[in-house]
Amino acid sequence: MHTLVIDHPLVAHKMSRLRREETSSATFRLLTEELVTLLAYEATRGLEVGEVAITTPVSPTTGREMSQPLPLVVPIMRAGLGMLNGMVRLMPTAEVGFLGLVRDEESLTASIYADRLPDDIHNRQVFVLDPMLATGGTLIAAIDILLERGAKDVIAICLLAAPEGLARLEQAYGDRAENVTLVIAGLDERLNEKGYIVPGLGDAGDRLYGTV
Repeated sequence: MHTLVIDHPLVAHKMSRLRREETSSATFRLLTEELVTLLAYEATRGLEVGEVAITTPVSPTTGREMSQPLPLVVPIMRAGLGMLNGMVRLMPTAEVGFLGLVRDEESLTASIYADRLPDDIHNRQVFVLDPMLATGGTLIAAIDILLERGAKDVIAICLLAAPEGLARLEQAYGDRAENVTLVIAGLDERLNEKGYIVPGLGDAGDRLYGTV
């Protein structure tokens, strides 16, 4: 397993604005999309491409385009939906699957309530979107499903991570043959007694969409 923390002035600036408690939902959504596009630029560095013959207005040449099968983008509902536009803006031809996971606030374990993924994703690169890596339970549950269905590369993109969640992820996938990569904008101090990242940014789903 590999972890990549994106150290970039624009990422740091936008994360600071995102964290502010006075940031409105509309601004929070915009900043999230912008951050995901910045993170995705690094997360897709290993994207598989193949040579294709093309013709420019001047002459024929050889270009490179995304290989088949196309990569699969999987936002974890509901908060991961706020990251989707930023990702598909960079990869508009990628396919999108959806996975709904809910965390029990007492046990902090995740359970599936929606699954809109292909049954067979062998030999596909998969990008998982989830704003927060807190305890790690939700992300591990999602990655396990993807690996069981044949994904060969799973790249998880999160805005923030806690050391406890990162440690669980490394324990779960450190010795696996499949490639699992975590790309984050920041690694925070710790989790509090309720399983929230400190200093964090609060509940990402609520801040994106309100508390309805």
